[in-house]
Amino acid sequence: MKPETAAKKLGIYLPAAPEDFQNNAVTHAELRELQQNPPEWLARLRREGPHPRPVVAQKLGISISALKRAELDKPLTTAEIKELLADQPEWLGAERQKLAENRNAENAE
Repeated sequence: MKPETAAKKLGIYLPAAPEDFQNNAVTHAELRELQQNPPEWLARLRREGPHPRPVVAQKLGISISALKRAELDKPLTTAEIKELLADQPEWLGAERQKLAENRNAENAE
């Protein structure tokens, strides 16, 4: 599979991965091995980032659309995410509440 697909399945930001990973196809067996026994570079990327948009949105408890509305549609590190959560801007609190309300409404149906 293409490196972009493998990065997406691993939940990592491809440009932050080693050049060897970025430039070579990944087999399904290699992907399984990376998932089951992540090398240090993969563990560090997952732990510290930078993280791709879906992971950033999930860690912030908001949607990807909310990231775009806030003009934060870029990779963020774990430290940057923690900083946002610790000192929540008004937009982040509103977006978190909106997502929670949408999920509650969906669960009530």
